[in-house]
Amino acid sequence: MGSFSIWHWLVVLLIVVLVFGTKKLKNMGSDLGGAVKGFKDGMKDGASSAEAPPPQVSSTPGRPADPNTVDVEAKNKS
Repeated sequence: MGSFSIWHWLVVLLIVVLVFGTKKLKNMGSDLGGAVKGFKDGMKDGASSAEAPPPQVSSTPGRPADPNTVDVEAKNKS
C-alpha cells in the first residue's frame, strides 16, 4: 500500500484528461493561478496597511477626526 508508481499516476492523469478534456483543464488552471495571484496581492496589501502608522486623532472637541467618522454615544437599555 505504499506510494504509487509512475504508471499509476499516468493512468490517473489519462482518465482525468479524458473526463474533463484539455480545454476545461487549461481554464481551470488559469482560474486557479488568477485566484492565487489575487490572494498574494491581497496579503501584500494587508501587510503594508498593517505597517502604516495609526491615523491622527483630532484634538478639536465636538468634531470627529475624519468627515466619514460617525460620533455616537452609547446608551444603556432600561
